[in-house]
Parts: sequence; structure tokens; C-alpha cells
Amino acid sequence: MIQKRFENTAKAVADVHDGATLLVGGFGGSGLPSQLIAALVVQGAKNLTVVSNNIGAVSDGVAALISNNQVKKIICSFPVGPHADDLIARLQKNTIELEIAPQGTLAERIRAGGAGIPAFYTPTAAHTELGEGKESRVFNGRLHILEHAITGDFAFIKGHQADRWGNLVYNKTQRNFNPVMATAARITIAEVDEIVEVGGLDPENIATPSVFVHRLVKLEAVNEGRVEVNG
Repeated sequence: MIQKRFENTAKAVADVHDGATLLVGGFGGSGLPSQLIAALVVQGAKNLTVVSNNIGAVSDGVAALISNNQVKKIICSFPVGPHADDLIARLQKNTIELEIAPQGTLAERIRAGGAGIPAFYTPTAAHTELGEGKESRVFNGRLHILEHAITGDFAFIKGHQADRWGNLVYNKTQRNFNPVMATAARITIAEVDEIVEVGGLDPENIATPSVFVHRLVKLEAVNEGRVEVNG
């Protein structure tokens, strides 16, 4: 019997290894897998490459991993904000690498990774600093730059409902980076509000099929995703 449910987040993230590439869903706080991030802070894997739209809040976002000295490189669209002090300090000390990608390009690089497309051309960022040094080509008289696909060792995503096979339903704006990230990682771990029996989901509402989900954890009800980080 297929059973992808894990007892808790600690067991679900236990094998995230040093040097892993981690895809983290979310758009701001919407769809952010806060409890999986909290578990990884405790687990302590180091030298991670993290791919996420933004770094989020210190207490429940990628910023918690940065503040806990677990990240060597971050690829994102929005690195700055009210919780970016630790990231800025590490950039000034050259202890972390930052790669900025335009939001649509970031999403497409991940989607391409999940679809087995190694790279693609886009006009976005042409003639800008983000496009400097990248391979370029003119299509229909317009300069395009070559962007490479992104894949991960692990993806942390958040959904609303799942069945034990791993079919996922999202709640409104949870359907941000989560569906594309689910397809682009070797191991996808989903935290969800509810796990139902097979057949309990409307097939028309399943946005991520079970083939892309390897582990499920039901969200804890108390103190959801709050992380205390020292230094």
C-alpha cells in the first residue's frame, strides 16, 4: 500500500545532506512550508543552495536558514526586505553567494528543470546587469539571453489537502511556486493542512499529481512554523 505520510517534520527532513540544493515554495508567506524549514533549522544541514522567490521572515522563512549559517548560496527574485539584515551582513563578508533572477524567469527555470528542458532563451534581463556575461542570441530582431534550468535535491512545498498517495490540492495563492517546484526535485516533501483517504479529493482540483510527491507531513496546529534563531 502506498503510504507517503511521515510521522513528523523532523523525520521527513532527516536526510537533507550538507551541500544539498533545496527548492522552497511560497510567495511571501503564502504557501511557505514553514514547519519543514523549522525542522531543517533544527536538523542543521550546512552549505545549502536555496532556491526561493524571497527570503521571508526570520521566524518562518528562508531567512531562518541564513541566520542559522546553513546557506552558502541563495537564488531568488527578492533578496531584500525587513528581514534581510543577516543576508546583507553575510554578503558584505562574502560568506554567502546571491544570484538574483527575475521572478518569471525564476519560475520558468524551475518549470524547465521539471520538464527536462536544460535551458531556454528569454528577452527578460537582456541589456541589463542580470543579463551580462550570459550567452545571447537575436530572435525576430530582439536580443534574448540563455537561462539554465534549475533542479533540486529536495523541494519543500506547502499544500492544503493531500491523500496518502501524495496527490495535492492547494488553497488559492498556495498555488504559486509550489506546483513547479514539486516537479523539479529528486525528493519533494509537502506539508499540508489535511491528509484524506484516497478518493477524498476532487480530481479536478488536484494540481500536483502524486508522482511528484514523495513525503507528506500534516501541519501541527500550535505555533505553526515559528523558529527561534540565535545569531
